[in-house]
Amino acid sequence: MSNTMKASVTKGLGQGFVVEEVELAEPIGHEVRVQVKASGLCHSDLSVATFLGGEFPMVLGHEVAGVVTQVGPAATQVAVGDHVAGCLIQYCGSCVNCLSGRTHICLHPEATLRTADQPSRLTWNGAPVAQRFLAGFAQEALIHENQLAVIPDEMPWAPAALLGCGVLTGAGAVLNSAGVQQGETVVVIGAGGVGMNAVSGARLAGAEKIIITDIEDDKLERARAFGATHTVNSRTTDPVEAVREITGHGADHVFDFVGVRPVTAQGIQMLGKGGGLYLIGVGGTDAGIDVNVKAISNAQKVQGVYMGSSNLKRDIPFFASMYLQGRMNLDDLVSKEISLTDIDSGYEALKDGHTARVVITDLS
Repeated sequence: MSNTMKASVTKGLGQGFVVEEVELAEPIGHEVRVQVKASGLCHSDLSVATFLGGEFPMVLGHEVAGVVTQVGPAATQVAVGDHVAGCLIQYCGSCVNCLSGRTHICLHPEATLRTADQPSRLTWNGAPVAQRFLAGFAQEALIHENQLAVIPDEMPWAPAALLGCGVLTGAGAVLNSAGVQQGETVVVIGAGGVGMNAVSGARLAGAEKIIITDIEDDKLERARAFGATHTVNSRTTDPVEAVREITGHGADHVFDFVGVRPVTAQGIQMLGKGGGLYLIGVGGTDAGIDVNVKAISNAQKVQGVYMGSSNLKRDIPFFASMYLQGRMNLDDLVSKEISLTDIDSGYEALKDGHTARVVITDLS
């Protein structure tokens, strides 16, 4: 048995997003059917659709929030009627990493997917459709319960959709990966949407100085609304000198959301004794770093970060709670709300520096 619904289908590299009637299978095992209320546009979806590719046709989208309408026979963590937010982190729940709470580095993430001998979750004209990520660019989605977190009913849908990706990645890098302590100094390189969440995380951690660097003044201005204490335009000012002047001795934590080799190199130079550089963004094909051991001989470290080292079942409800208490700014992340038919123009809008995040909220 299957149900027909509208989904935005990507039929080939660079062919954009086209709304079609597709069939969604009944939930099996730990799967949960979610009526999608909001779905964010993330650059990783666009990358798959435009140059990374995969099995076509496919339905993309992973910044999902909605209401549970049906649960599979083995599902125990969510119930019909629950409001949920989805997340890219796939975890089995039984490997040694999962059992130690490090679900973001699960050894068997494929446990959340259907096996090759099971029918496709999505079909179009009777043929399988690849479900890339959570397939949230649709009216409904079938998602493994391990990739869903229950959120308060009063949480608005548009910011809720951002919790499981940009918020976890940015704020999680600060709170989980780096473990920023009160009174420490933080530098955020790159004032995009994810960088703004790092600023929010630094505020929650009690960082004394939160310095943000970018090349666009309007983005730096927006950063102050999220809680940045200092802003540096790295196009007109040497950011390394500026950070050393503001901190007096270099930063305790530097978060690179840009991922371009010369910028990453500046990140290392910004570190004080014992400081850490955290690599989150991958902005270029040559993204990387050349580490001179002498340059980090003062007990500094460089660490890669995946999904903010998050435990989604703990962290998504926490950030929702911080938002509802007025302690985390998510409203200013949502620059534009669009319909399911407007994904191509939504991604076009994201090219404008003034636009933080675009969210599909009209799924009719």
